[in-house]
Amino acid sequence: MNSLKALRLKQEEIEEKLGYVFENKEILMNALVHRSYVNEHKDEALAHNERVEFLGDSVLGLVVADYLYHRLPTYSEGALSQLRSKLVEASTCAKYLQKLELQEYILLGRGEAMTEGRNKVSILADAFEAIVGAIFLDGGMATAKSFLLCHFEEEANAAIGSPPRNFKAELQDYSQKKFQKVPIYKIGGETGPAHAKLFHVIVYIEEKEAGIGVGISKKEAEQRAAFDALSKLEQT
Repeated sequence: MNSLKALRLKQEEIEEKLGYVFENKEILMNALVHRSYVNEHKDEALAHNERVEFLGDSVLGLVVADYLYHRLPTYSEGALSQLRSKLVEASTCAKYLQKLELQEYILLGRGEAMTEGRNKVSILADAFEAIVGAIFLDGGMATAKSFLLCHFEEEANAAIGSPPRNFKAELQDYSQKKFQKVPIYKIGGETGPAHAKLFHVIVYIEEKEAGIGVGISKKEAEQRAAFDALSKLEQT
């Protein structure tokens, strides 16, 4: 990626990889602009991603801390801190971004591009944290939490030695025990081109909307809707 114009043409492609559709597309664009690009394109009046990266760093740390606190009730503060550090360190965040296959979309200046900037851990990690901050700004904490856990809970479970969670199964178990009914999943809409659709799913419990999820497949969207519902139920 070598220009903001080219990056904007890739918005839907990026959203497909994220499994999240932004209301404010410029927040997403900002998250992918490195300082080196801004320094070389001052005429475009761009802001680089360092401020939103600062915010995303805090959001990521809070989500991971909350996740570990509730999943590991017998762990000491020291053990939880060690695990959190492992899950939010720069090398790990760089791997998160690579898992999403987003490194090619980072806007870099010529110098950084020529020195393989898209392979630098610091640049990849900062871009990932900026994306987390952008999702938080656009959709709020619950959305940022859903994004992180739906994409990266496998990594968290590997770090703590736990199997991945099946959110649909958990929600079904909850609904059957409390209401003697199973959750109902309905397609709320589809966005994007035919070759890269995003499915919007709404899950209902007792005929009431319980959660919303977006994914590149109906199965993925249902899992995210179930996670959203469980997150809301935990807060009640």
